Amino acid sequence: MSPIRLFIRRLHLWLGLSLGLLLALLCLTGAALVFYIEIDAALNPVVKLESTSPVPDWDSPVWDKVLATARHEFPDPQGKWSFEVSEAGRSIPARFYPSQEHHGHHAEREMVWFSADGMEVLRSQPWGDYLMSWLYELHMHLLAGETGRLVVGWGGLTTLLLLITGLITWWPRGSWRNALSFKRKAVSLRRLRDLHKHGGLWSLPLLVLLVFTGVLLALPEVKQQVLTSTLVEPDEVPAPRSTQAAGTQVPLSQALATAHAALPEARLTFIDVPSHGDEPLRMRMQVPGDPHRRFPGSFVFVDAYSGKVLAVHDAGRGNASTQVSQWIRPIHDGSIAGLGTRVLAILLGLLPTALLITGLLYWQQRRARRLAHPHSIVDTQRK
Repeated sequence: MSPIRLFIRRLHLWLGLSLGLLLALLCLTGAALVFYIEIDAALNPVVKLESTSPVPDWDSPVWDKVLATARHEFPDPQGKWSFEVSEAGRSIPARFYPSQEHHGHHAEREMVWFSADGMEVLRSQPWGDYLMSWLYELHMHLLAGETGRLVVGWGGLTTLLLLITGLITWWPRGSWRNALSFKRKAVSLRRLRDLHKHGGLWSLPLLVLLVFTGVLLALPEVKQQVLTSTLVEPDEVPAPRSTQAAGTQVPLSQALATAHAALPEARLTFIDVPSHGDEPLRMRMQVPGDPHRRFPGSFVFVDAYSGKVLAVHDAGRGNASTQVSQWIRPIHDGSIAGLGTRVLAILLGLLPTALLITGLLYWQQRRARRLAHPHSIVDTQRK
């Protein structure tokens, strides 16, 4: 074996020993999160209570009702609300951000579920205090805030090297037929190697895609650099301010009508309602061609006091980088093509654990054999 190939093989081994557990943890938690909305609803059936209420849409009167209920039940004048459009007859999920300095994904928030008519609070729990949100935080940043996010992101980049060195280590020096074969009647050491080899080889393209999109989500600064250097700088999402900082905010029904007129073909997904101040109302929506149904990339900003449109960010009309960035999240979470790819994402999420186990067992057995037969030159990789 050449010195270079031997070095790559050892590099793959030590990367696997040092990063394998992290990769397995992130992929297992990611697999659990593929259906996290459905699992959470099954664990908390109160939020699944159905009624005859229609899907709350642009012209639904439920939004002003649910906002009134929210502000009555959580009387924080500086608190902010984000309401999510739900299915017909289902509870209305919402996020309440109490008055504090906000920090994106790490901001303190209360998850609240309202009845379909917007008149009653069905459930309320702090984010991170129930199972599925705890798993989400573990997957996103290892329960370690900004430091954990960096570990996940840069660990993911190093994991790409682990996958590449695995491919180079496998790359056949002779017969491709032998390299692609699986010898069922071989000794256990060879079977372990074949299980590890085939599991990694046939899943490699999807694993690379899964890890790379995860890195881009964990490290938005890296995503910005990658898209800018390969395509063009992504369109910047506007950050307008309302024309005044105090007064009576317009009804949500009025703001929604104005936003709908700005993007008439869009589907409403979230309504972000600020506290009293100069922040605008923000409507998040899915325009035709946007692949993510729950977290699309288009927004309309409405003046909270005049009801006029301040800015529109139509991702469907964005440049090449904006278009590409829309696909990163649905590829990573498996929602890109519906149920089939979500199930595939779960199976893919289980695979790194299998690779870690087979790799560790192979390394331990091979090491034990070498210790037992120190003068042996048998190389199981050539059998």
